[in-house]
Amino acid sequence: MTSGIPIFRTVASLRKWRQSLPQDSTIGFVPTMGALHEGHLSLVTASKAENSHTVVSIFVNPSQFAPHEDLDAYPRTFDHDLSKLGENGGVDALFAPTITEMYPSGITLEVEKQKGAFVSVLGLSEQLEGKTRPNFFRGVATVVTKLFNVVDADRAYFGQKDIQQTVVLKRMVKDLLMRVEIRVLPIIREDTGLAMSSRNVYLGEEVRDNSKKIYESLLQGKKIYEAGEKRAQNIIETVKSGLNDELFKIDYVSIADKEELQELETINENGAILSIAVYVTEGDRTTRLIDNIIL
Repeated sequence: MTSGIPIFRTVASLRKWRQSLPQDSTIGFVPTMGALHEGHLSLVTASKAENSHTVVSIFVNPSQFAPHEDLDAYPRTFDHDLSKLGENGGVDALFAPTITEMYPSGITLEVEKQKGAFVSVLGLSEQLEGKTRPNFFRGVATVVTKLFNVVDADRAYFGQKDIQQTVVLKRMVKDLLMRVEIRVLPIIREDTGLAMSSRNVYLGEEVRDNSKKIYESLLQGKKIYEAGEKRAQNIIETVKSGLNDELFKIDYVSIADKEELQELETINENGAILSIAVYVTEGDRTTRLIDNIIL
């Protein structure tokens, strides 16, 4: 027990706590990889408002990282995270398991050498983020399934910044007949408009400030859409023109269906997801940032 928040390191201990709650309890769950910021805390606040108990997990999930990605460098700030949760009024339980606890059969970053049970959501995981990070959503779906099995929540809270993730998880919950409700909350932004992300800590002050252009370019795309432009390619080119700067290397700008994530040529009355991924390079470090707007 630290900061008044019970911390559970094992599946068995969290389940025992869960079973001790009154039968009519409702559980809200906020899964995180730590390095908590105001975006995470907005999810916690929503969960506390809508449920009798709230559980937060902190687990840096190895199966969603490729061997060349930043697993070892990913920010781990457990004491800071605990402090942030305490300042936000605390939560009823913090689940912070070990890798062995979550992957009892073991885990390697090399997919072809992995053994055991994994979850794939086909048709929604291969495009957009999945092109650059081919096994990312397999890792996400697997660990979230494990966490849902442990916490047995009524509602789980995710941020719109990772919008493809929310579409994937909603489909997973539907198709695997899970009882949990997926709640998606708006993106929380820094004062400049930059979407809050745990990876923003990698950015120097000047680069962080300049990265506000990512959101500004999305807003320009939204502006011409609202003025009557429905051709996806014209909106995409408008977004790209706002990032004509050597600081940025665009991975993709996409206009996709809200549920199936297929690329659209023309936006109909159902609207679309306008999303972007950008590499920002500063010295010898390159950071990948994502953002989106709903049209």
